[in-house]
Amino acid sequence: MKLYYSPGACSQAAHILLHETGLRHDSEKVDIRGKKTASGGDYFAVNAKGAVPALELDGGEVLTENGAVMQYIGDLAGDGVLLPTSGLARYRVIEWLSYLGSDVHKSFGPLFNPASSEEVKAGARDMVGKKLDYLESKLDGRNYLSGDTMSVADPYLFAMLGWTGHLGIDLAKWPNLTAFRNRMAQREAVQTVLKAEGLA
Repeated sequence: MKLYYSPGACSQAAHILLHETGLRHDSEKVDIRGKKTASGGDYFAVNAKGAVPALELDGGEVLTENGAVMQYIGDLAGDGVLLPTSGLARYRVIEWLSYLGSDVHKSFGPLFNPASSEEVKAGARDMVGKKLDYLESKLDGRNYLSGDTMSVADPYLFAMLGWTGHLGIDLAKWPNLTAFRNRMAQREAVQTVLKAEGLA
């Protein structure tokens, strides 16, 4: 397998999972603005959507979209911990992936858009804050989103929390989320990825 990623982007979640599971893989950095791979290739030839992550499978197929890539890695790991194999517990993890992708991730969008006015950015920070309030409440008494063990959803949240400081959002307002990010940062796979992406 080969993961195409951009440092600090949402693809960091899949990058972490690949190291967490120990699955054999290669990785290649993508200049997401220029749509070029580190080896000089046209990234649109890999993923016509132009976004990361993209996971090139051993058979040549390319899987895109964060939620799908993370579920694929979770199932491939086959341990039933990162992604339960059946029952409501599995769908609770998928529920978290869906919420993070469709609600939380999306709310950060205007803050990354250079065309956004300060008024639009202020509204976006308020919306992100509401999402973080909800996540803060759900992490009360929990180490991870689904309980005491990390699931495929947790690296996604970790990656997004890494954006807050650069976007004028003080994570210290949410102590449970701060503790969660610190807890995740202690994991060997996370430290490996942060170094690989030039962020540590």
